[in-house]
Amino acid sequence: MTLGGGLVSAVTATVLAATVSAGHLAAHGSDLARAPSVTARPLAGAGEWAWPLAPEPDVLARFAAPDPSWLPGHRGVDLAAGVRQVVLSPTAGVVSFSGVLAGRGVVVVAHPGGLRSTFEPVVDGPPVGSPVAAGAPIGMVGPTPGHCAPATCLHWGVLRGRTYLDPLEFVVRAPVVLLPLR
Repeated sequence: MTLGGGLVSAVTATVLAATVSAGHLAAHGSDLARAPSVTARPLAGAGEWAWPLAPEPDVLARFAAPDPSWLPGHRGVDLAAGVRQVVLSPTAGVVSFSGVLAGRGVVVVAHPGGLRSTFEPVVDGPPVGSPVAAGAPIGMVGPTPGHCAPATCLHWGVLRGRTYLDPLEFVVRAPVVLLPLR
């Protein structure tokens, strides 16, 4: 876990369900409004999540919860990404933090049900309080070297309160297995 990830866990906000338009981002001088177009992925139903990068990225490092919680661990997943690749909100929410923590750009999106997604390094994030739809752009992967160096990655964390959860549990669906009738 990075220092920024620990600091981010204290950030909270009220959740709204709407979308940030490219016009809103352009009005605030964001390079994100000029980024290559990315189609937001429709979700099958309420409460479903999608990957924060398109196409579905390779997972470079998996979640590793420490036990007890104050020990070192990996409180999220590292996803293969390119510098300036568009980062998408995995589900609807509102931006509760967008700025620099511990030298890295961080965006936090608060979601319904008390969940928060954290992303780093991210640049050109929308302003705090901006509602975002599922699949809406929330910034671009920044050039800051991280713990994946020399590779570029996006660190994605999910929290409920102060407890970190495995983000893959929200996007990886168990395979359907048909059993014979008896």
